[in-house]
Amino acid sequence: MKFRTQKIAYWFFAPALLLLVLQIAYGFIMGFAHMGYDGLHEIIPFNTARAVHTNLLVVWLLLGFMGSAYFIIPEEADRELAWPKIAYLQLISFLLVGVTAVVCYHLNIWEGRKFLEIPRPLDYLVVVNVLTFLANIGWTIWNGKRFTTTSIVLYMGLLCAALLYLPGMISFDNQTLDSFYRWWVVHLWVEGVWELIMGGILCFLLIKLTGVDREIVEKWLYIIVGLTFISGILGTGHHYYYIGVPKYWLIVGGIFSALEPLAFLGMAAYAVAMARKGGRKHPNKTALTWTLGCAIMAFVGAGFLGIAHTIPQVNLWTHGTLVTAMHGHLAFWGAYAMIVLAMIAYAMPLMTGRRLWDTASSIYGFWISNIGMVAMTGAFAVAGISQVVLERRIGIDFLKTQKEIEPHFLGLVLAGILFTVGILLFVLNFIRYGRPTDEALGQDEN
Repeated sequence: MKFRTQKIAYWFFAPALLLLVLQIAYGFIMGFAHMGYDGLHEIIPFNTARAVHTNLLVVWLLLGFMGSAYFIIPEEADRELAWPKIAYLQLISFLLVGVTAVVCYHLNIWEGRKFLEIPRPLDYLVVVNVLTFLANIGWTIWNGKRFTTTSIVLYMGLLCAALLYLPGMISFDNQTLDSFYRWWVVHLWVEGVWELIMGGILCFLLIKLTGVDREIVEKWLYIIVGLTFISGILGTGHHYYYIGVPKYWLIVGGIFSALEPLAFLGMAAYAVAMARKGGRKHPNKTALTWTLGCAIMAFVGAGFLGIAHTIPQVNLWTHGTLVTAMHGHLAFWGAYAMIVLAMIAYAMPLMTGRRLWDTASSIYGFWISNIGMVAMTGAFAVAGISQVVLERRIGIDFLKTQKEIEPHFLGLVLAGILFTVGILLFVLNFIRYGRPTDEALGQDEN
């Protein structure tokens, strides 16, 4: 660890992992409900469980992104974080907003807009919180001893994510307009600016873990940024097929959605190439494994499975089915969850000074969680395709169809258990590292 303030990242990583475990718990509630075991319905109805499950995903990932930025930016700028105390206050306020939102969901207080259910007063608090965070790291970059492409891309990704949250705060009486701008948040986050965040973190990790020249890695980052903006912005159109917008979005969305995998393919290709080219053998093979795994799984989940069902001729049948859940789970896991876990695996030894590089729990955690997620994806695929055939080809009633596909959720729950074991092993390894210490300052990575 080069700077004392980098250890602030730990206090963002710890609650992020806690919320990840909580998110998984709500996922099991929904899985068992789909199987017909809905004993918690009176306490946690399915719609509440779904809202909490998806929103916890966003909250813990944002915590992970913030923690990553607090670790990366001081090192890239070559100076201490500008306002450390503000960072801690920002963390506390962000957690309070998240907890309040979850409580509100359980009390049936929400906006009711899918993926943007957070009550409106909390929206304003989120904006203030994120602006505080951006000011902190922005001032650190501005007054740093150097500017790097990695830090600028990471900052721009975080800044654009904040700006694109604003359209989701506008209410429209017209349902088409409301859905149109709602996707500006949902799509342009996950298939636009979040890719910049992922690219910035990926770039930093590859520089550190492979020893490849910074100039080479950052040239690849320019390409990824270009591909992201070319494909991601107009690729939003594949969400507009059935909400009442002009028909030209069918063509635009279809074409540019087909280009979206290119950015993820580029990330996967350059990550693997840089790892092979790197001459340095970094001892933290766990972090490198998570890093390369992130790039590859992002391409499969977000890229390949994304295009597989967003082609208009396919989307006509799969829109709003469990096929979407298949894509969503592997995409979020590969593109964003894994990059956060890779960052945690890299940063923890440096913040604590404990060289628990490649323990059994860390290695097994990677493989078991990824095998479990692939199995979950397969279960969703089988259930989703069955839903398409029964409901949309044969014409069976929606509720009857759900009854028919119940057995497929047994496989989903079993895969989820396997995935959970992997995550718990990762969390166990995180706990073993202990808290960060100033004694780790100035220690060599090797």
